Amino acid sequence: MVNKINFFTLYLFLISSYCISQNTFVPDDNFEQALINLGYDSGALDDFVPTANINTITELYIDALNISDLTGIQDFTALSILDCSENNLSSLPISSNFNLTEIFCNNNALTSLNVSALSLLKILWCDFNQLTAINVTNNTDLISLTCGNNLITSLDVTQNLNLNVLVCENNQIPNIDVTQNSTLNSLLVRGNMLTSLDVTQNPNIAFLDCGINQLTSLDVTQNSNLRVLLCFNNQLTSLDVTQNTLLSDLSCVNNQITQLDMSKNTSLVNLDCSYNDLCWLNIRNGTNENATIMHFDFNPNLTCVVIDDASRTYPNWKPYPFSNFVEQLSDCSSFVPVDTLQNFIGASYTLPVLNNGNYYTQSGGNGTLLQAGDVINSSQTIYIYNETSCDSNESNFTVNITNEDYFIPKYFTPNNDGKHDYWTVTDLNNSINNISIYNRYGQLLKFLLPNSQGWDGVYNGQLLPTDSYWYRITLNNREVLRGYFALKR
Repeated sequence: MVNKINFFTLYLFLISSYCISQNTFVPDDNFEQALINLGYDSGALDDFVPTANINTITELYIDALNISDLTGIQDFTALSILDCSENNLSSLPISSNFNLTEIFCNNNALTSLNVSALSLLKILWCDFNQLTAINVTNNTDLISLTCGNNLITSLDVTQNLNLNVLVCENNQIPNIDVTQNSTLNSLLVRGNMLTSLDVTQNPNIAFLDCGINQLTSLDVTQNSNLRVLLCFNNQLTSLDVTQNTLLSDLSCVNNQITQLDMSKNTSLVNLDCSYNDLCWLNIRNGTNENATIMHFDFNPNLTCVVIDDASRTYPNWKPYPFSNFVEQLSDCSSFVPVDTLQNFIGASYTLPVLNNGNYYTQSGGNGTLLQAGDVINSSQTIYIYNETSCDSNESNFTVNITNEDYFIPKYFTPNNDGKHDYWTVTDLNNSINNISIYNRYGQLLKFLLPNSQGWDGVYNGQLLPTDSYWYRITLNNREVLRGYFALKR
């Protein structure tokens, strides 16, 4: 009798073990319910799902179902695509699901993730978790990796030569090497601890977001396909985008950039370079009318912006209004204030006090520095030079020292540059009665009274050519002075 009982007990055990072995343990009710809803299980929740119903499934979409435990996923041996995003998972037991090519486990509470054995993996989205590390060095077929908004402190993608998209923003990564990822199209490394970033080996990058880091320099001259560049909140002092002719969007807000040339960026639509140290901005690219956002406010040193049409108004640009629009970069120096003084003729000249600039004996702030109050006793040109942190400006005037009663210039240059535009005889002691000017054939060209503006080189409405011209000066004592001077154009 005992033997019969033992035999029956053994029979029941074997039968139950066989039955259990044909089922997969799924302890999470929400996971099991999802499988029931997908038709892979039936009846009441009992923590088991028929293994034969799931081991041939290639795609499983169970996102946003409040699942906390994916125990049982190991038996989905044919699974290629898994989307378990937006759940409450703290772990993901997929290390033996060797056929996985796409994993979407973002927006969970994962603290670790092992994908090292998944050699077929092409897409991995694990952002918005609590990961401190992710090892993808064995996943050489990977084309898209998004692991942003985690706690990752290091990331090695040097073995992922096919990587097209890399998103690792808002982590704690101090450096990242992407020099081996030549196929990279989109790179988002915003909000890390990067002090440098080398993208010179990534010619295909179209979207680059490296904002909120500690970058002091950024070379994008090799990224000819770049369309969007976001490098705000760094420590950049310069930025060369002249090679990025496809660039449509640039945000370099809150850096230390002193000058920005966008003249080659004909596709530009959105630009925000506010909160920098800009001295000048060149956005004369021929397509200003296509701009949607053009912000260059909060640049306290900005005195000049070069645009397509300085006569137009741009109410959507910031700041608005802005008065210092020009059409040529060379005109920017005109906004640096510098004093101007009239030419002087006399026995001696004392330099007056200046408000803007300093006196020099040579152009460009060179030569001898002169001081207000200095007495000039020799004829010379004196330069007034003023320099700011951004640009410089200069004016000059001539001092002609003479003890005569009058001063007769030897030449003039009537080209409307404000310098020597008139041939003017200066009567220092009211000794001149009148002045006549002739050409080489004795034809009277101009009759002048003393201390008049002078002659501008025009006769009968025509500009006279470069040549020598003769004067006849009649003094009040009836003495006549004759001589010649040059007109130079």
